[in-house]
Amino acid sequence: MKKETFYKTIFHVKEMDCPSEEQMIRMKLADLTSVKNLSFDLAKRMLTVFHEGDYGDIERSLDSLSLGTKFVETSAYVEKNPENQKNQKNQADDQADRKMLWQVFVINFSFFLIEAFTGLVANSMGLVADSVDMLADALVYAMSLYAISGTILVKKKIARFSGLFQAILGIGGFFEVVRRFISSESFPEPVTMMVVSFFALVANTVSLVILKKSKNDEAHIQASQVFTSNDVIANIGVIVAGALVFTWNSHLPDLVVGLFVFVYVLRGAWRILKLAK
Repeated sequence: MKKETFYKTIFHVKEMDCPSEEQMIRMKLADLTSVKNLSFDLAKRMLTVFHEGDYGDIERSLDSLSLGTKFVETSAYVEKNPENQKNQKNQADDQADRKMLWQVFVINFSFFLIEAFTGLVANSMGLVADSVDMLADALVYAMSLYAISGTILVKKKIARFSGLFQAILGIGGFFEVVRRFISSESFPEPVTMMVVSFFALVANTVSLVILKKSKNDEAHIQASQVFTSNDVIANIGVIVAGALVFTWNSHLPDLVVGLFVFVYVLRGAWRILKLAK
């Protein structure tokens, strides 16, 4: 029996550095019937597309995302139908991935609530901003859960909701930080900042350990690992800000860290909204 011929085309995506880009690419290419499967290497920012026919439409779709996509190479792929590669992972592995993602979702959503409450009580914009970042993570994990078996339509609805929600929180937080820069505010409580951020750091470290235990090397799992690694840096930033507030007797370090994290959240929200178009 003659085997059907497919093609394997590789692209380098310069700005594929967080989960929103991976989801953006998946959704953008979902409408192309010639695309049979996608493979991501986030560490090297490489995308491999298994497809039928010419790769021109694929390249144009990727270029429209403005992520710095560069064509690398294409070659015939005749060993097997790449559309069936998705079915190689058995149902037990799917269940393990769902369990793992639910665990990190619960951890991040719980610490969103904890940091939001303590941030308001301690008058710390750094903690409030970090809580919003934790919420953004929880939404990404929810999207990753849908990435296992959800439809494109469901993913786009979740992406639109999470992007708008993040944008509203990010814009509100950004202007609150600016307001506090130009007006007198009560002093943030540095000890609370450091203690709560330390436990948030522990929570993110636990989440990262859980994700690293996964045998799944697919893109949505790798993306979750990258996102959580970035959050560890944000937690350390709030701890350092708390120490500087205590040492310098100034609220400025708290505001600077808060501003930085809110800008990061807005950047993620913008990219998520782009993929929901």
